[in-house]
Amino acid sequence: MNKEDLIVVTGAAGFIAGYLVGFLNNNGYNNLILVDDFSPEKKLNNHITKSFLYKVDRNDFFSWCEANKPKIAAVYHLGARTDTTEMDYEVHRVLNLEYSKKIWELCTRLQIPLVYASSAATYGGGELGYKDDNALSAQLKPLNPYGVSKNEFDIWALNQATHPPFWAGMKFFNVYGPDEYHKARMASVIFHAFNQIRDKGSMVLFRSHNPKYEDGGQIRDFIYVKDVVKICCWLMEHQPESGLYNCGTGIARTFNDLAASVFAALNLPQQINYIDTPIDIRDKYQYFTEADMTKLKNVGYPHAFYSLEDGVKEYVTDFLVEGRYY
Repeated sequence: MNKEDLIVVTGAAGFIAGYLVGFLNNNGYNNLILVDDFSPEKKLNNHITKSFLYKVDRNDFFSWCEANKPKIAAVYHLGARTDTTEMDYEVHRVLNLEYSKKIWELCTRLQIPLVYASSAATYGGGELGYKDDNALSAQLKPLNPYGVSKNEFDIWALNQATHPPFWAGMKFFNVYGPDEYHKARMASVIFHAFNQIRDKGSMVLFRSHNPKYEDGGQIRDFIYVKDVVKICCWLMEHQPESGLYNCGTGIARTFNDLAASVFAALNLPQQINYIDTPIDIRDKYQYFTEADMTKLKNVGYPHAFYSLEDGVKEYVTDFLVEGRYY
């Protein structure tokens, strides 16, 4: 893409998309169309220090495109309802499925390359593993309405006879990093751990309710947001085979490892208290996730990922300690 090209980023006032906007700015891309719910009550401000050309409310985006007919070169559709505790499927259907279909149809009609946010939540309990094989999508059984909505769109996209010239559905695993302050309960454990340690000198983790795992021994594929946006931009730039792509590190770590990394970054002794996993998520809780990154590597992705320790240290010392997450 040229630096003068128009690029759309949905969810631009939020976490990953907001970081993507800054990443694009740092690489000379400022002709951006930011799309999100910018209403004051949402209190999403990750875009206000960024450079962009237009800011368009998500409900007005399609009519705005019709009226202005911008020559868009790329769409990063990262906006979504990401609350895994929201049990009303209708909320997810409208924002994650139907809205995404409209984005797809726009990109198809105007022949615009599309990178969109799917989720590792599509894998459910991991009964079929964590391989980003397009053919597996129809067999997956997500554990919550959020995961269902993301998987439903993946299946829909894979079955379309017409499609954008290139598209990639990014199955984000456990993303952490700057600008997630607004996500409340859905913010990363690192963010919550930092605040707990700062305030109390200790932190809490969920107790294991599975005899195969010790307390804090639940395992996740944690990926730094810097790596996430690098993958998204590399795919948009190189446009390999269209389809679904995992976005993790391929190396799963325990929550105890994560906690140790936060304490180490703060140069403090570990003090962890374990509490019961909340009832509303206990029977839908994933005890193990690990992205199979073979597909991305096979299409030529060349970059190494941050280790958990290095990513946590940078996030904690360069952003959270400095108060740069507001």
